[in-house]
Amino acid sequence: MTDSKYFTTTKKGEIFELKAELNSDKKEKKKEAVKKVIASMTVGKDVSALFPDVVNCMQTDNLELKKLVYLYLMNYAKSQPDMAIMAVNTFVKDCEDPNPLIRALAVRTMGCIRVDKITEYLCEPLRKCLKDEDPYVRKTAAVCVAKLHDINAQLVEDQGFLDTLKDLISDSNPMVVANAVAALSEIAESHPSSNLLDLNPQSINKLLTALNECTEWGQIFILDCLANYTPKDDREAQSICERVTPRLSHANSAVVLSAVKVLMKFMEMLSKDLDYYGTLLKKLAPPLVTLLSAEPELQYVALRNINLIVQKRPEVLKHEMKVFFVKYNDPIYVKLEKLDIMIRLASQANIAQVLAELKEYATEVDVDFVRKAVRAIGRCAIKVEQSAERCVSTLLDLIQTKVNYVVQEAIVVIKDIFRKYPNKYESVIATLCENLDSLDEPEARAAMIWIVGEYAERIDNADELLESFLEGFHDESTQVQLQLLTAIVKLFLKKPTETQELVQQVLSLATQDSDNPDLRDRGYIYWRLLSTDPVAAKEVVLAEKPLISEETDLIEPTLLDELICYIGTLASVYHKPPSAFVEGGRGVVHKSLPPRTASSESTESPETAPAGAPPGEQLDTVPTQGDLLGDLLNLDLGPPVSGPPLATSAVQMGAVDLLGGGLDSLIGAPSFVAPPAAAVPANLGAPMGSGLSDLFDLTSGVGTLSGSYVAPKAVWLPAMKAKGLEISGTFTRQAGSISMDLQLTNKALQVMTDFAIQFNRNSFGLAPAAPLQVHAPLSPTQTVEISLPLSTAGSVMKTEPLNSLQVAVKNNIDVFYFSTLYPLHILFVEDGKMDRQVFLATWKDIPNENEAQFQIRDCPLNAEAVSSRLQSSSIFTVARRNVEGQDMLYQSLKLTNGIWVLAELRIQPGNPSFTDLELSLKCRAPEVSQHVYQAYETILKN
Repeated sequence: MTDSKYFTTTKKGEIFELKAELNSDKKEKKKEAVKKVIASMTVGKDVSALFPDVVNCMQTDNLELKKLVYLYLMNYAKSQPDMAIMAVNTFVKDCEDPNPLIRALAVRTMGCIRVDKITEYLCEPLRKCLKDEDPYVRKTAAVCVAKLHDINAQLVEDQGFLDTLKDLISDSNPMVVANAVAALSEIAESHPSSNLLDLNPQSINKLLTALNECTEWGQIFILDCLANYTPKDDREAQSICERVTPRLSHANSAVVLSAVKVLMKFMEMLSKDLDYYGTLLKKLAPPLVTLLSAEPELQYVALRNINLIVQKRPEVLKHEMKVFFVKYNDPIYVKLEKLDIMIRLASQANIAQVLAELKEYATEVDVDFVRKAVRAIGRCAIKVEQSAERCVSTLLDLIQTKVNYVVQEAIVVIKDIFRKYPNKYESVIATLCENLDSLDEPEARAAMIWIVGEYAERIDNADELLESFLEGFHDESTQVQLQLLTAIVKLFLKKPTETQELVQQVLSLATQDSDNPDLRDRGYIYWRLLSTDPVAAKEVVLAEKPLISEETDLIEPTLLDELICYIGTLASVYHKPPSAFVEGGRGVVHKSLPPRTASSESTESPETAPAGAPPGEQLDTVPTQGDLLGDLLNLDLGPPVSGPPLATSAVQMGAVDLLGGGLDSLIGAPSFVAPPAAAVPANLGAPMGSGLSDLFDLTSGVGTLSGSYVAPKAVWLPAMKAKGLEISGTFTRQAGSISMDLQLTNKALQVMTDFAIQFNRNSFGLAPAAPLQVHAPLSPTQTVEISLPLSTAGSVMKTEPLNSLQVAVKNNIDVFYFSTLYPLHILFVEDGKMDRQVFLATWKDIPNENEAQFQIRDCPLNAEAVSSRLQSSSIFTVARRNVEGQDMLYQSLKLTNGIWVLAELRIQPGNPSFTDLELSLKCRAPEVSQHVYQAYETILKN
C-alpha cells in the first residue's frame, strides 16, 4: 500500500495515540507514527504539541526516520524556539556521524532552522563540515553559510565563514566549487558593496577547470560568476571565451544562455579583425537556433533573448532568417516575437524572402498578428531602401482587400514611408483618400489627416476632406485634434484665399471651446504666428522635415548593454533592468559591458572611462534611461551665441528646451541666451542654505599657473549611437581653469549645425561656463576641436560614482545623451598647500575611521620625482622625512568645493624589487578617498 493511507484518517483524539506511538520501543511503529505526524502537518493540522516526542525520535540510525524528523523540525522550530534547542546536541552529534549522508543532512537542516537562539550553537558543527573530507558534505555546508548569512550576517563574518567559503573556490571537487560560488554570489547580491568575489586570473582558471565537471546548475552558477569578471586585456578575454564555448552545446537551455551571456560580454573586448572573432560569431548561431525547437514557453524566452542579441550584434544570426518564419501552430506571443526579429534581420540580401512571408501573414485570421505584419512591411520599406517600391505596392494590394484593420495599419505605415522618401510615392495618395470613410482608429485618422495636410497642394478637394473631420472635432481623440489643427494651418498657408473660414473655425474650436491645455497652447501659438508674421509662420509650419530613422524601437544603447549582462534572467524577458521590477535595493546592481581594449576599435564601445579610471568603475557610470531623461529633460539648453566665451560666470542656459522645440523656434524669433541671474565668479561658492554637508561647499581657490596631467581623448559617444555624430574628449586643468576638450566628427551624410550642450546636476557642480561654439556648420567627414570652459558653480547633486557626469548634446538632427567619468585631479585647486602645523592638527582631528589605505603598484619613482609630478597636478608636499630607510611624504590637496584631503605616501627608495607605494588618505568626506587614490595612480603612472 502507498503512503496515501497516512492522509485519509481524521480521527479525534489522534494526538494522544500518536504521542504513545512516538514513544513506542518498536522502530517500525515509531516510523509509522512520524509519517502520520508529517502527513497531518502537510494538510495543515497543528501537531506542534508533539514537538518533544518527535525530537526524541532523532536518536536513530535509520536515515529515513531521521529525514522525517528533520522535516518536522524545520517546520516547527520557529514557533517553538525553546524546544528546538533540545535538538542542538543531536545536530552536533550527527555532524560527526561516520555516514556522510547523515552529516550533510544535519548541516542542511541546520541552515533551514531560522531561529536566532540556535544559530550560534551551530557555528562549530558548520565549521567542521566546511572542512569535511567528503565533498558531498562540503558542498552542502557551502550553501548553509549563505542561509546562515541571511539570518545573521554579522555572526557569519565574525566566525570567518566567508574566508572559508572563498577557500572552497580552490576545492578539488567541482560541485563544491560551484556551490561555493553560488553561496558567495548570493551573499554578494545582498551586500553589493562587499568585494566577496574578488576574482583574479588564478581563481578564474579554477572556475573554468571546475566548469567542465559539475552539474548543469553548478555550471550556471559558475558562468554567471564569470560574467561579472572583467578581463585585464583582450588576450585573457579570448582565452576565457575559448574555454566557455563548449558549454554552447549543452542540453540545458539555461546553461546555453549563460554561456552566450559570457561570450557576448567578453566579445566586447575582442578586435573585429581577429580570426577568432569571426569563428565565435559562427559558433553562437547554432545553439540559439536549437533553442527554437523547444516548447513554446521556452521558445518565447529564447526569442526575447535573441531579440537583445540581434540588436547588439545582428551579424550573429544574419544567415538564419528562415528559423524565424512563423509556423501555423505557434502561439501568438511567439509569432509576434519572431516577427520583430525578422524585421531586425531584414537586409538587402533577404528582403524578397521576408516580404513574401509578410504578405502571407497579412491574410491570416489573427487580427493582432495581421496588424503587426502590415506594420512590419512598412518597417522593411524604411529599413531597406531598395525594397521600398516593392513594399509600397504590397501595401496597396492589401488596401485593395478593403479589410478595415488592414487598411488602417497600411495608412499609418505609408505615412512613415512618405516621411522617409519624400516626393517619391505620393502618386498613391488618391488610393488612400478613397478609404477615408472607413477609418475609425485615432492613429489611422491622424495619419490620414497628416497626409492630406502635408500634400494639400496635390489634393484638389483637401479642404473638403479636412472639413469632414472637423464636424465631430470634440469627439475626436487628442492625437487627431492636434493633427487636424496643424493640417488645416498647413492648408491655409498653401491656399490662403480658399480656406480662411476653415482656419478661423479650427482655431476657435482649439482655443475657445477646448479644455485640453496642449491643444489650446498649439492653437494660440498658430493664431499669434498667423496674425503677426505669416512669413515666419510659413517657415515654422512648412519647414522641411528631417528624415525619420530606420529603427525607432531599438532599446536605448546603455540599457541594451546592461540587458546583455542579464541574458538568461527575467530582465532579458521583460527588457527592463532588474531595478525596474525588483522591490527594494537587494540584489540590484547596475551592470555594463566592459570597455573595449586599446587594441580593438571603438565603433560600438560603450562610453569609455577616461584613462586612469579602472575598468570596474565603468560599471556604475551608465545611468538608466529613466534617470538620464528624467533629470536632463527638465533643464534648458542654450543654442550657440556669438561673442567671447564668458569664462568667469556660470551661464544660465535657457530659452530653448532639450527637445529642440522650444517657444523661440516656434515663433521664429532669433534665439538668445538668457542673462545669468547674477554673474557668479567661478571661484565663489553657492550659498550653503541647501543644507548639504561640506562635501558640496562650493568654494574653490584662486590659482597660480600650473598644468596637471591630461588623459588622452577617449570616445564618449560613438557615431552609431548618435546618428553619425562622434564625440571624443578629455578634461584638462590649466592655470586654474577647467576645460572639456572635445573633438566632434560628422560621420553622417548630412550637415550638422545648431550645437548646444548641457550637463546634468553632479557631485561637484560642473557646468559649461560658456555655450558650445561650433562656428561653421559641420560637413560630412569633417572633424572640429573645441575647448569648452567649465565652472564649478552649477547645480549640485551627489552622483554614484562621485565623478560621473551625464551630458546632453543637441544639434539640428536630435538630442544625444552620454555619460562619462572625469578624473578628480581636474578639481584640485592651486592653493591646496597646507601649513605644517595646521596639517598636523587636522590629521589628528579627523577620526581614524575616515582613514583609507591604498597601494599604488609598480611605480618605480623616487621621492623627488613623485613629489614634482604630483605638484604639477596641485598635490603639494607639506613635509618629508626618512623612517627606517623609507621616504615618507606628507601631502595636502584641496578640491574646488573646499574639501581638504591629507595624504601620507610611503616610498622605498633604491629597492628595485619593491616598487609599490603605500598611500594613506584622511578626509572629512571619506567617499572622496577612492577617487583621490585613482587620481594619484593616474598621475604617477602616466
